[in-house]
Amino acid sequence: MAERAWTCKDALDWTTEYLGRKGDEHPRRSAEWLLSAATGLSRVELYAYFDRPLSPDERAKFRASIERRAAGEPLQYVTGEMPFRHLVLHVEPGVFIPRPETEVLVDAVLEAIREVQEPLVADLCTGSGAIAVSIAHEHRGARVWASDVSEQAVEAARRNALYADVTDRVQMFQGDLFAPIPEDLAGRLVAVVSNPPYIPTGDLPDVPNEVLGFEPKTALDGGLDGLDVARRIAAQSLEWLMPGGFLAMELDETRAAVMADEMRADYAGVSVRKDLTGRDRIVVGNTREARQL
Repeated sequence: MAERAWTCKDALDWTTEYLGRKGDEHPRRSAEWLLSAATGLSRVELYAYFDRPLSPDERAKFRASIERRAAGEPLQYVTGEMPFRHLVLHVEPGVFIPRPETEVLVDAVLEAIREVQEPLVADLCTGSGAIAVSIAHEHRGARVWASDVSEQAVEAARRNALYADVTDRVQMFQGDLFAPIPEDLAGRLVAVVSNPPYIPTGDLPDVPNEVLGFEPKTALDGGLDGLDVARRIAAQSLEWLMPGGFLAMELDETRAAVMADEMRADYAGVSVRKDLTGRDRIVVGNTREARQL
């Protein structure tokens, strides 16, 4: 007897219930994204074509993705996509998944460079390239140099720059912080931005397995107090930023104020901004001897 056709509605309803039993906190959202990836339909179209049957290939792809999600793999890795601001980014296992909260970090930089016609920007610990690509995509005069220690992350970031059609203004380099950035940019950057590793080493065991078990540890571990990389960025940025240049970093909510206090010795106008959930996460400041940018 032929197997009964499985419609979009059937797939969504069954998967929502199944993933809920497996501990998914947002099973309906996961079901929608997985089915969208398997069928090529948008999430809106899934409901417009509720009675559309899935092809055998779509069912096979969908079932495989359900099992990956049920095993705890992040939804973004399973679908290979992550919406971020005005873009849909490519993400893959081994590359840090950008968070919605980081959109506030991009806002801070765009605000600082808004009046600069062709600002030069460095994005350190770029990961998927979400920050660098978004800045170039939303400020058509910006030129961005981005770096990451992970070769896999740099390759993913390059693909995202290509998808966003900003490869003429975004360059990705593998290396530690400023090390691979062209030396002739020293003292000329209008802004430095980073979402560095910021989880204190001792807190890593408390991180949910969906994060710790799948995302790269090098993108998470910020050292003893979570500020090892942030301190290096703040110190090195003094040599790379122009007078009055802007530094912005996303940090752990329990460490942002500490970092801000330390930065006040070298930076002016230091402040802590809240993320989308109201947590103190974004630390900003300007190099001294500010002049009109």
